[in-house]
Amino acid sequence: MASISARLGNSQQQMNLSVLRFTLGIPGLDESYLPRWIGYGFGSLLILNHLLGSDSVSAAQLRTEALGLSLAAFSITLPYLGKFLKGAAPLDQTTLPEGAEQIFVMSENVSVAQKEALAWATYVLLRNTNTTSVLILTQGELCIRGYWNLPDGVSKDNVLDWFKSNIEETGLSDLTDTLYFPQTADAEFWNILPQGTRSVLVQPVLLSPNPSMNYMGNIEGFFLLASSMRYAYNEKDRAWIRAVSNKLRSKN
Repeated sequence: MASISARLGNSQQQMNLSVLRFTLGIPGLDESYLPRWIGYGFGSLLILNHLLGSDSVSAAQLRTEALGLSLAAFSITLPYLGKFLKGAAPLDQTTLPEGAEQIFVMSENVSVAQKEALAWATYVLLRNTNTTSVLILTQGELCIRGYWNLPDGVSKDNVLDWFKSNIEETGLSDLTDTLYFPQTADAEFWNILPQGTRSVLVQPVLLSPNPSMNYMGNIEGFFLLASSMRYAYNEKDRAWIRAVSNKLRSKN
């Protein structure tokens, strides 16, 4: 796993972010509740060991078991405590956009290295975040992956042209700052997004690591991520997505 650095918000604190985030990859398993299941497992083992042990229990063993049960109880309650931390908010369940179809298209005029980088970036964004649809524009070339609603009459051969024409109308190619809409995407220029989109994140890809340089030559492209969940991207998610965009920039 490649590790890179990203700045979190406007602070100067550096974070080491793994490009591939830890995940078990088990369908239907909410990994945010993993500490709870670990607590249940080890707590049950401690109780079973106590019941099946010898009749005479030393004071040291009792203290050890009490400490172990305390740690197990903490692990069980940890997912609940996380809901009350700063920035935590109830989230909807991720659902696929209604009537959407899964697509994966890429501009033809890209090098082999670019194709590998774009395929990698779209995969990890869909796999490791609450994203259902992702679009990447870099060096004038497009990569679209995930679930999208395409108008009737748009064939597979014309998908890229349809996206390009809509992108030109949005003006996102000139974006220099991150845009995040955590609750709604009702603006007229979001017609490109799938139906049922609740969160939208647009992360610019800049040639220079200094976002304050707002001249056109500094703009490389952007990431557009859509989710059917409200508040789909917390602060750590946004920092990680920014790190992925920086990683892709280094490939160009």
